Amino acid sequence: MRRSILALTIAAFGIGTSEYVIMGLLPDLAQSFNISIPKAGVIVSAYALSVTFGSPLVALALSKQERKRSLIVLMSIYLIGNLCCALSSNFFLMLAARILTALSHGAFFGTGSIVAANLVPKEKRAQAITTMFSGLTLANVLGVPAGTALGHVFGWRSTFFALIPIGLIAMIGLFLWVPRQESEPVHLRHEFHTVMNPKVLLVLGLSTLSSVSLFTVFTYIAPILSAVTHLPAHATAWVLVLFGVGITIGVLVGGRLSDWRQMTTVVVGYILVTLTLLLMPLTMPYAIAMGTCVLSWGMFHFAASAPLQARIVEKARRAPNLASTLNQGAFNLGNALGASLGGIVLTAGYSYKILPLVSAVIASTVLVLAFFAIRLDSRRISDPDFVPAYKDQFPVH
Repeated sequence: MRRSILALTIAAFGIGTSEYVIMGLLPDLAQSFNISIPKAGVIVSAYALSVTFGSPLVALALSKQERKRSLIVLMSIYLIGNLCCALSSNFFLMLAARILTALSHGAFFGTGSIVAANLVPKEKRAQAITTMFSGLTLANVLGVPAGTALGHVFGWRSTFFALIPIGLIAMIGLFLWVPRQESEPVHLRHEFHTVMNPKVLLVLGLSTLSSVSLFTVFTYIAPILSAVTHLPAHATAWVLVLFGVGITIGVLVGGRLSDWRQMTTVVVGYILVTLTLLLMPLTMPYAIAMGTCVLSWGMFHFAASAPLQARIVEKARRAPNLASTLNQGAFNLGNALGASLGGIVLTAGYSYKILPLVSAVIASTVLVLAFFAIRLDSRRISDPDFVPAYKDQFPVH
């Protein structure tokens, strides 16, 4: 069981590093392909949109396959995609390669979560899933800074070549250690009606807007540190380490606080996120102040976002698999929208210092929705145990 979860964690580490390392390499890609920073940001948006809309289709195509085989197929897509990224000779090939790589993302975490849960007794399922997702946290603490530093020293292509051995190790581990698990039938109509619950839809909205707020700034963190903070390229990796540390602390603290006061954690967290973003333009010219601000920003944001995954499962307990997949899609849709919004602001001629202010407006919108969710909690019609008019069509046993 430990080896199986280790294999899943290594795969999560590789996928997470592949997703986020592009932010640290954005100026290098822009220079290599002779394009602007905002246009390079389209690569981030394309990946996120592929996760949002493509991964569910891939998951559906593999839904009848034995799960171990599905995971190996998905890691094969990851390997081919990153190899194509490393070999891309122009912007459009890179865009296509990132879209291909992203197809493995959401489907892997959806299937991997089920596999991890089935490997352990019922009372340890949450721990198993959390352990697998810790690969994402490690990716931000170790993988992204290391990949960024590697790309700055040996060129951005070396970063994508370095991701291939990680994928191979994960694939070998999946093949050797993960037991076969047959898939279960999916009743799409039943699950679709469940996720139409207003509370579920509201969580999806919160997840989307939280990522819009994050990626409006984070997509362009490398050029911000270069152009405004005047840090050398190799120092960007250390700021990303601070961001990863903040994420780790935020996820741990947010997870614990969520068990105590779920929506209070979201509300207080986004108040702190908004204040941090308002302060960020003032700290940008100063390296230590900016580093502290980035650390705090990552910590507050992920502490506030951590309860959303638990809330989606709670509010859609009759269709947790579909709801969790859609929530991952909502986060990535926010990634795409945030990267695009930041690009629009920069293309319009505004400075990098405006991005945190735009992000703060989005974060305050999340706050408004959070208060609305608290109000909605008191309404019976949106309760997941409330059976609506179509109850005879979809009886619950």
